[in-house]
Amino acid sequence: MKLAHSFVSKLAFIACAQFAVISNIAEADQSALSGAIESRHRSPEYTKRDAARHPMETLSFFGVTPSMSVVEIWPGGGWYTEILAPLLNENGHFFAAHFPKDTSLTFFRNSRDSFKRKLNAEPLQYDKVTLTELSSRNISKVAPEHSADMVLTFRNVHNWISAGGDKLAFASFYNALKPGGILGVVEHRAHANTSIENMKKSGYVTENHVIFLAESAGFKLVARSEINANPKDKKNHPKGVWTLPPTFRLGDKDRQTYIAIGESDRMTLKFKKPLK
Repeated sequence: MKLAHSFVSKLAFIACAQFAVISNIAEADQSALSGAIESRHRSPEYTKRDAARHPMETLSFFGVTPSMSVVEIWPGGGWYTEILAPLLNENGHFFAAHFPKDTSLTFFRNSRDSFKRKLNAEPLQYDKVTLTELSSRNISKVAPEHSADMVLTFRNVHNWISAGGDKLAFASFYNALKPGGILGVVEHRAHANTSIENMKKSGYVTENHVIFLAESAGFKLVARSEINANPKDKKNHPKGVWTLPPTFRLGDKDRQTYIAIGESDRMTLKFKKPLK
């Protein structure tokens, strides 16, 4: 009974801690964030995924406010950029650390070029964005050293593990953040004890491994959330996480089954760079 009581008490403490994090965001900041999410400038195909990605809850949990200096890592086509860049446009600073300019990978090169065209096409939203880069080959300057209030990465850790640049990535985040700065991580969540090799193949990563990478770089875990959890995802798909929407790597085969499952089960972890 004591063990059960201790477990329940621990869960209650975690829940209260998460509530406190979200509650500490000023009402005006919540309103500004809501306005950025509901803005008409966002791509319709992106807004359709709000129900799976929970941007309001996720960014509130991390503690994003309009006056921060925020770095988004490998923003891809700009799903979160469409929210963050306008939010930070007046009083903050937004860094988009995309794929490296000298990449030999066609997908990376095309993605970066498409992202740049997106920024140039809407100067009212994106003219103040600072485009930097993150390489898997070295510690990268994703923002000036010790300048950022927050670094955010969404569903990227598995890529760095596959490329062998996972430790370099977290070191880059640590260097960019101010003491006390926040690292927010959303990642496809593997079953506990999944091997590194299976993480590379499936695209799912264990929470323990993400925490290990962050703590090895010097970060401290301060909160975790089930905002982006999906219990329907059993993580046993023939093409890994890419079997599910929005990728549908099997094409039309069993498509309705994967639509019913939805997007992947994801961890949402908040780390802090110590003050000293």
